[in-house]
Amino acid sequence: MKVIVQVVQKIYQEAHIDIPDMFCKNAIKQHIVDLYNSGEIIPDLNIFQIEFDSISATIVHNQNSVDVEEEAV
Repeated sequence: MKVIVQVVQKIYQEAHIDIPDMFCKNAIKQHIVDLYNSGEIIPDLNIFQIEFDSISATIVHNQNSVDVEEEAV
């Protein structure tokens, strides 16, 4: 029996970074986006929590398939 499983996950990550005190709200947002886009923040991100949105499986048997799907609560 062949089964194809697909999982859609939510991954929550946290990074503790230092931002200059003189930054306004918009400058803080831009600084964080710039750090993320440049890849500089990636080493600081730690996986905090992983939850799945959905998990589905397709059972493939003699050219017939049966779909099973579970939604996260």
